[in-house]
Amino acid sequence: MQSLRERIEKGYFLSEMNFQTSRSGGAGGQHINKVETKVQLSFDLENSMFLTEEEKSLIREKLKNKITDDGFLQIQAQEKRSQLQNKEIVIRKFYKLIQKSLEKKKVRKATKPGKGAIEKRLKSKKSQGEKKANRSWKY
Repeated sequence: MQSLRERIEKGYFLSEMNFQTSRSGGAGGQHINKVETKVQLSFDLENSMFLTEEEKSLIREKLKNKITDDGFLQIQAQEKRSQLQNKEIVIRKFYKLIQKSLEKKKVRKATKPGKGAIEKRLKSKKSQGEKKANRSWKY
């Protein structure tokens, strides 16, 4: 199977995307009341032909708050006053989400501080203690 980046560049997912438009809130004056600029993307995750079962389960796990009970991944955009610009934004958001959810997290290696770092820390603690000790009144 091709890499995710190759599948995105070839536009495979575009055929599986459903777009729905509606009137958007926010700035725009009278224009906003006449034109449907808000774009909502629905992607049927369960029936996608271009994702493997492993990828689907990873996406389901990481994006569960954006997936409906029916198994549709839903994203919306209403930032711009143009429907076309909002459509481009929502497609970019979709690709970013998919890529981010399929990235493998780096395993953290436990490390210990070096001898120099330990020495430096103890030296600063000693000097701080001496500084505070010198503040007191001596009779």
